[in-house]
Amino acid sequence: MGRDNVVSFESERQKRGSTLACILVLALAFWLLMTRPSAAQQGKQKLPAKLVARTVIPPNTPVTPISGQSWLNHLGAFVNETSMGKTGLWGPAAPAEEGPTELPDAPNRRIGLGVGSLTTGTMPMTGSDLYRLECQGCHRTDGRGVPPEINSMINPVRATSAALVRKHMEEVGAPMTAKDARELATQSQTALEQRISHGGLHMPGFLDLNSVEIEALVAYVNQLAGVPGAERRQLRINEPTMRVGEHLVKATCHICHDATGPKPTPQGMMDGAVPPLSTLTRSKSLEEFVTKVTEGAPAVMGVLELHYRGRMPVFYYIRPEEAAAAYLYLSTYPPESVPQTSQAEGASALTAHKSSSRVLHAHK
Repeated sequence: MGRDNVVSFESERQKRGSTLACILVLALAFWLLMTRPSAAQQGKQKLPAKLVARTVIPPNTPVTPISGQSWLNHLGAFVNETSMGKTGLWGPAAPAEEGPTELPDAPNRRIGLGVGSLTTGTMPMTGSDLYRLECQGCHRTDGRGVPPEINSMINPVRATSAALVRKHMEEVGAPMTAKDARELATQSQTALEQRISHGGLHMPGFLDLNSVEIEALVAYVNQLAGVPGAERRQLRINEPTMRVGEHLVKATCHICHDATGPKPTPQGMMDGAVPPLSTLTRSKSLEEFVTKVTEGAPAVMGVLELHYRGRMPVFYYIRPEEAAAAYLYLSTYPPESVPQTSQAEGASALTAHKSSSRVLHAHK
């Protein structure tokens, strides 16, 4: 009897424990249900993640040909001794066989490139897209560059935020008023836009960018640098295809490639010569050009004219349609040795010189 009573007691205790556990689970579920935000509140909480770029209409900026020497030649730098324009991957290795070798089909070869639609259409471009075409070749994906040759843009961009300026000054033990922080941020913003447009000692300027493109680009680099609220200022622009090609050629290709000049020999290529932009559309088809830019292709170099990997990086972050836009831009607006504006200025200077010579001659 004693053993039966003990078993009965244990069984009753287990039942009570199970009942209590069920009550606690139900109470917890009820509490979660009552405290869970409503659908409207959930929608409000998710809004920041769903923010999209605001579409704006850019001014009608004329497309102009690329001209003049490369930025590396302007600086007197050799392509093997710089990090400029080197944000990319190594291309495919040269084939084992000597002589011409058939390359495997690339994705853009198989799908085709709608040339007709490219020449007349537009492409949606955000600030991040402009950054890829204009800046990433030197400043890398994260904007930090390759110091000491290529400086990081992060701190100069962060200096355009009054909140970050004030926070930094407090951290270094030199607090400032909100008014002073705003003044410093405004000065930094002006300096940043000036640097983008006119460049610096070792950085080319981008005078061809219009005000809307600069605004979109600055908004993105602000987001890249972690400036508060920058994600709400992102812009989207519908750019003409030729304009997209112009961006890529002038900001990325022109770092290493002169606008015009003779096509280098295979031995010249081995010695470090870079083919001018004017020769690329004559020596390569659209598909070959796109493959070279986005996937890489061996180059013929040396006295024996063998295939080598070459020095040009693969710009994996350039989309095939953007590379195609660059090819069509070079074909439609052939590169020039001297800018049209420089030719006009030269003609004006020559006219002025002749006029002054006649005046001096008359007074002799």
